Formats: sequence, C-alpha cells, structure tokens
Amino acid sequence: MLVAVDPVGPAQAQAPAVTSPVSVQVTARPLEAFDLRDRTRRRFGQLEYRSGLVLTSSFGPFGGLSAFRIDADGETFVAMSDKGDWFTGRLTYRGKTLTGLADVQSAPMLGIDGLPITSKKMFDTESLAVDGQTLYVGIERTHRILRFDFRNGGIAARGEEVAVPPAVRRLPFNKGLEGMVFVPKGLPLEGTLIALSERGLDAAGNLLAFLIGGPRPGQFTIRRSDGFDISDAALLPSGELLVLERKFSLLNGVGIRIRRLSLQEVAPGALVDGPSIFEADLGYEIDNMEGLDVHRTADGETVLTMISDDNFSMLQRTLLLQFTLVE
Repeated sequence: MLVAVDPVGPAQAQAPAVTSPVSVQVTARPLEAFDLRDRTRRRFGQLEYRSGLVLTSSFGPFGGLSAFRIDADGETFVAMSDKGDWFTGRLTYRGKTLTGLADVQSAPMLGIDGLPITSKKMFDTESLAVDGQTLYVGIERTHRILRFDFRNGGIAARGEEVAVPPAVRRLPFNKGLEGMVFVPKGLPLEGTLIALSERGLDAAGNLLAFLIGGPRPGQFTIRRSDGFDISDAALLPSGELLVLERKFSLLNGVGIRIRRLSLQEVAPGALVDGPSIFEADLGYEIDNMEGLDVHRTADGETVLTMISDDNFSMLQRTLLLQFTLVE
C-alpha cells in the first residue's frame, strides 16, 4: 500500500487551477536511419531500428522531456518535462513507421492546492510510473513522489505526496529519483512502486533503488559499471526490468545503453545486475535520452520507445525513437 502524507504547503480546497490544458502543435521530422555512419544498418545489439522523429514546437514549455509513458495500444501517451509540465496526445504511424504527434495538450502539474507545483519550488520532475489511471511523479532535487489520479481531471488532476523511505531524502542533490515503474498484477512484486536513483551510491559504489509499497518494501542496489548512471526504466511483458542508462565525458560525449534485469532477483537487500542489450554513442542519432517505455503490437512485436531531454537548449534535440526487441 502506498501511503499519502500531508501535502507540501497549506491546502486550499477552493483554489482554482491557474491555467487549463492548452492545445500544442508539434512538428515532426523523420529520422530515416539510426547509424550516422551506415544508414543501411538496422540491427543494434538486441534491438532493431523501426523509426524516429525530431520533434519541435513553438510552444515555449515544450522540451525538457524527462519521461514518456505509452498505452498498450502504442498510440496514446503521457509525457512530462523536467519543469513540471504534462504533455498528452497520440503517436501517429504509417504502417510501423512513426509520422508525428497529434491531439497534443499541455498543462502544469498541480499540487493539492490547485497551484502549479513549481510555485513551491518542486521542480526537476524526472521519473514517471503508471498504474492504470494513477500516475506517480518523482521529483529529483527535492526527493519527493507525487501521486495523481487522472480520473479526476486528467492532466488537471491535483497531486498528493506519497511517503518515501528516509534513504530517499538522503540521495545526492540532482542525482535523486530518475526512473520509476509500477509493477502490475501477475508479476513478481506486484503492487510495488520501484524507484531508481540516478547516482545515489552505496558504500560499494552501486546504485541505490527502492521498493515502495507492495509485498516486500525495502531497498536494493543495481551494480554500477563503466561510469553509467540511470535515466529511466520500463517493464517488459515477460516481467524483466529494462534500465536505460547514460554517461557523459568531455572526451567522448554522450553514451547510452539499456540493461536487462530479472525482476525475480529484485528484493530488499539484493544486488542485481544484467547484460547490456543495446549501446550507442554520438555516432548514432541519440541525444540526452531520458525516457523509455515498452508496448506490444497486435502482431506480437515488443517495441521500445525512447525520448530525449533537450534541456531547452538550441544545441540539443527532442528525439523520439522506436526499436523492436529481437529475442
């Protein structure tokens, strides 16, 4: 059971939201290839490139997309920026190829008082987990988790704070909760919110992660290697945990990888590890990849979707990429 705690700041039950959802026009440019050096190549580790888009918009708050969740149909999505804004809409396709975004709406995340959470200095919203119509948002710099019931207004819903383990509050500044998944029924740890830190480390230098609610709450670690930090996570239908990681150096620039972990091995006190199924550097069409999700198509293909956070910089891009998992 995930327990709500007293909201941050005084409750104002009658306070109206300061803004309503607005429609957003997003322009999409296709990425025909993923490998900049070999445009005919389609296979990358255990992933096969399907398609990708470069997304732009004249809407000021568009950008900084730090998390992206897609419905089972592979079309309806909810995303958020690290400045506390929601984005919802549909992915459009031509066959298996992404063509754009449609029906996009945006609104600021609201606190229990109906005011934007940024009014309480609750920003750097980095992680997002979905349990039906209940959404959980991790706020990295303040080490908090908010719960939103989308049955009450969708992106106009008000968030309430969820109790977190004391160790979450002690995570490093700007290296806190970066990835979250909610484990559905039928999988090990069902009903658990799994929260992963970007670079909270134990004494052995491994990455701290937390089991919140569910049958076995507690703390575990993920083996850190090759200088990678966590940027998101997603669950495969088979019950395995995919962890999106990234690293940066002035010499080599940005690198990303995806590791595959067994959910069966995740437990309080456990140290878990798993193989890399995908790696890429700046020789490929990547940017600051921060969001990862999974859906299964009607013909049984498992599709991974990644999105990048452009940090609202003219030097970076918002990329939306899709790959097929090749078993």
